[in-house]
Amino acid sequence: MVNQRHGVLHSFICGQKFKFQLFFHTFVSDMKRILAYVLTALYLLSFGILIVVFHPIQMICWHVWGYRAQKRAVEIMNFLLIKSLIILGCRVKFKGLDKIPPNQPLIIVSNHQSQYDIPPVVWAFRKHYPKFISKIELGKGIPSISYNLRKGGSALIDRSNKGQAIKEIIKLGRIIEEHNYSACIFPEGTRSKDGKVRMFKVGGLGTLLKTAPSAAIVPFAVDKNYLLQKMPMGIGLKLTYSILDPIDRANKTAEEITELCELAIKQELGQA
Repeated sequence: MVNQRHGVLHSFICGQKFKFQLFFHTFVSDMKRILAYVLTALYLLSFGILIVVFHPIQMICWHVWGYRAQKRAVEIMNFLLIKSLIILGCRVKFKGLDKIPPNQPLIIVSNHQSQYDIPPVVWAFRKHYPKFISKIELGKGIPSISYNLRKGGSALIDRSNKGQAIKEIIKLGRIIEEHNYSACIFPEGTRSKDGKVRMFKVGGLGTLLKTAPSAAIVPFAVDKNYLLQKMPMGIGLKLTYSILDPIDRANKTAEEITELCELAIKQELGQA
């Protein structure tokens, strides 16, 4: 009888302990989610303030001192956008900065995970005046970002007009070739929602290769940014941006170079 009572008591205590652990786990999970929403709101507010404040700063720099001053304003803005990720508890790491070839044009080939991929490219390659290939819709309506795309020399392409898109990319290729600037392209064509690298398309990259024959091909791997696209945004993330070894373009077709860039990025992200 005593043993039976002890067994019942033990079962009761174990049941209560399990209920408390379940309640505690649920409570902690809910608190983390609430915190994530609060930090997300604070970060997005910070992001919005920065791009709104730097819009007139860019305009003043452009009209008073010219392109170099406007570019410097863009660099500072993107540096602050990266630093503001600390609001989400994120840690940011750049790898391979010493691998950037000096004194020649660059074609930066990157995987694409979110809109937050842009600031790391701008900051890491700032000495090479990075330009982007962007859809034409982004050239209007977004403070700072649209202005920089228009004034900074990026290629704004109309995806429904192949001829216009090719002309813009050719123009960009000639600009980076002439001035030793850099052009960033996302050959996946769209953002990866789960971080998995999609198949790279040759299209725009092939055109850049033809119009910038002396450009070094630099793969750029973005890791974990896709978690910033979720709602709430990821908190406590370790975001890594890796500049990989330049691809030797000698005696290689555009298709081969595209495949090598894709493979290098997949290997860096542990997806190959």
